[in-house]
Amino acid sequence: MLRIAYFISILFFLLSCTSQSTVSINNGYVDFPEVWELKAKTIQLDTALFRYPFRVHAWDNKAVVLDLHGTDHYFHAFSYPEFHYLSSFGKRGDAPEEMLSAENFRWGEKCLWTLDANKSELTELGFALSGDTLLRQEVVKLDKDILRALDFIIYEDSTFIIPDYTGDNRFCQVSSEGKLLRKFGAIPSANEEALANSRPALAQAWRSFIDYNPRKGVLVAATQLGEVLEIYNLKDSTHVVCIGPHGEPEFQVAEGYGIPTGIMGFGDVQVTDNAIYAVFQGKSFKDIMESAKQENKLPDGGQSIYVFSLRGEPLRKYVLDHYVHGIFVDEQRGAIIAMDVNMDEPIVEYSFHPVE
Repeated sequence: MLRIAYFISILFFLLSCTSQSTVSINNGYVDFPEVWELKAKTIQLDTALFRYPFRVHAWDNKAVVLDLHGTDHYFHAFSYPEFHYLSSFGKRGDAPEEMLSAENFRWGEKCLWTLDANKSELTELGFALSGDTLLRQEVVKLDKDILRALDFIIYEDSTFIIPDYTGDNRFCQVSSEGKLLRKFGAIPSANEEALANSRPALAQAWRSFIDYNPRKGVLVAATQLGEVLEIYNLKDSTHVVCIGPHGEPEFQVAEGYGIPTGIMGFGDVQVTDNAIYAVFQGKSFKDIMESAKQENKLPDGGQSIYVFSLRGEPLRKYVLDHYVHGIFVDEQRGAIIAMDVNMDEPIVEYSFHPVE
């Protein structure tokens, strides 16, 4: 009986390994079959709030904006789609219920989660009965084995996925209590020297913005440097690597850190039920440094939104009349909400026809 139990356990182990294996597909692209120009409508706010509005996510009839350099609060809640101001939360400070930093936030079914990298914690908030104020409900301290979490998504309503910056893997799966459950994925770099000798620096250079669609099981990572989009289908274990004309992130290693030398790449990414939308910049660090020296600073953000299928096929390129960072794509309304930090009225809206 013991021998039978032993072989059964080995069989289950092999099956579990097989089910978690990833099939990688390389999908290089040069251009997009369609190019559309979009003109924005500025959303007028009834109050001045922002210093550097970086991210926007909407859910049901609420929208929240992350102000990366907020003076008093990191987050501001609005009605959606009207954008009438409701309240501010995520008070800046080092007290127990305050935040030292804010990297991103995600909507759950009936709550909102925020990430503070400096405190290494995720915080769950829920709306008060009045519907206009968010209150702290739970704080999750992240495992010490997780190296500085800079983004996250909610996975299967009970765990989180966080990028891995050790360079050993691509992602960490974390329990609802903040414990590291497993790591998966690998940096798809052709830089063999960095893979062998400078994995932490490589991971820094490959820092990516991520998003996840639970209905499709699609997790996407878009590199902040270079032009690489990775698509992980967590239902069928396929992994598509889309490499654009600017190639993978370029960097030099200095005292263990990855110093960027190529271009600023993607600025934000969102996965809908039909497509992947990614803000792209494409400005070289050489041009950025030269413009700073000449006191003729280049606009902050990207002027293009790239649209891919959920399998990584390039579908469409939107050319914008603003330079933007964060976006929220509302396919039902045919609207893209975008953050332009260069403007006094930073929230703009684009009307568009979603891909089918």
